[in-house]
Amino acid sequence: QKMVFMAFFSISFTVICLSSLMSASTLSLLQSVEAEYISGFLSFLSAPLIGALSDVWGRKFFLLITVFFTCAPIPLMTINTWWFFAMISISGVFAVTFSVVFAYVADVTEEQERSLAYGLVSATFAASMVISPALGAYMMDAYSENLVVALATAIAILDVFFILVAVPESLPEKVRPSSWGAPISWEQADPFAALRKVGKDHTILMLCVTVFLSYLPEAGQYSCIFVYLKLVMGFSVVMVAVFIATVGILSVCAQMVLGFLMRSLGPKHTIMVGLVFEMLQLMWYGFGSQTWMMWAAGVLASVSSITYPAISAFVSMHSDADKQGLVQGMVTGMRGLCNGLGPAMFGVIFYLFHVDLNEDTPPGRGREQRPVASGDNNTAGQIFDSIQPLVPGPPFVFGAFLVICALLVAVFIPDGSNIGSNLRTSSRRQSDVSSSAARRRENSEDDTGEDPTWFHRPKLRLQ
Repeated sequence: QKMVFMAFFSISFTVICLSSLMSASTLSLLQSVEAEYISGFLSFLSAPLIGALSDVWGRKFFLLITVFFTCAPIPLMTINTWWFFAMISISGVFAVTFSVVFAYVADVTEEQERSLAYGLVSATFAASMVISPALGAYMMDAYSENLVVALATAIAILDVFFILVAVPESLPEKVRPSSWGAPISWEQADPFAALRKVGKDHTILMLCVTVFLSYLPEAGQYSCIFVYLKLVMGFSVVMVAVFIATVGILSVCAQMVLGFLMRSLGPKHTIMVGLVFEMLQLMWYGFGSQTWMMWAAGVLASVSSITYPAISAFVSMHSDADKQGLVQGMVTGMRGLCNGLGPAMFGVIFYLFHVDLNEDTPPGRGREQRPVASGDNNTAGQIFDSIQPLVPGPPFVFGAFLVICALLVAVFIPDGSNIGSNLRTSSRRQSDVSSSAARRRENSEDDTGEDPTWFHRPKLRLQ
């Protein structure tokens, strides 16, 4: 929890700086969208692979590198804008912290306690956003943006050092090979191997589709909500920071009752409750034109934050202990893809409806219609302009329809299903092979008096 808190505290500490950087010019906004798209696609490919490798080589090393690359772009924010967005793109390969964190939690908790533990981890993430944006905004106004970035960088370095010296390895010794860096098969190194497994298990497929449809609008919302509140709804910088803190506090409260909801309603219905609240908050953001409506939408958004940890807990409780990293990587990979596509989707819809999110737009004026030139026969543009006053936030409404689709998919997720039947079957087969190999080694050692493992040691396979 300390590790998650420090990592995302350092990121959310600079959220006001990032929103200012993104809205400074159209070029910066386009660079941000491109960087998020590349980073998301790389995360989509790498998350299952990193999760699977953490099942073999252990969690601690991958915690270290994922946290490092997640925070790596921070110091570049004020040094060079181009390098900052380039680092965001490259860091997508390893910026899949949650897949390893949730696998780590599964290693150290019993199955009946897992939903509560996942809720606490997600609550820690929400808590990191309670005071850090407000504190960052205050320090940026009182001192400078450089100081905010420097402090965030120092916190990120402290977090990496904390993992290095204080976080123990969670993967049992009997699961790991005798030496770190033991050889792996090509199937383990193939980034598409885990993705092919998704289509073989219908329950995993439905969960991944649910994650994609629900997190796609959420990722787009995260990329623009602070700028949207400031330029379209007329929020001040301080007001935005207070809004983030309030939603963070309410999200912590929602995550704390996740375990109770999972026991009372069941995993499937808990996921559906989160999706219903997400759909409602997107509708409020889309149709809301008053400040109080944005606050109401924030309350609904805090409750909807239970969706992802509920899905992760559901997957974890129905997967083998030596496949936690793999299945969590599948879910995180879908989120990574959404992180790339969501901002682009919202940006295109904002552009179509002529909603201006540039910093040079006066606060509260971003939703004004463009002037229509005489002789303009662009019928589609006129239709969009006529709809925009009725729907101040068109991308949010479109996102709500995607969440409705996610709800329809979630209805067909079976209750108490054995997730990843293929993984379980392969795990048992791997266990049988390993046991047979162990018996052969023992018999050979009795006969020769030598250790033959250098020759007979089987490779760990993630089939």
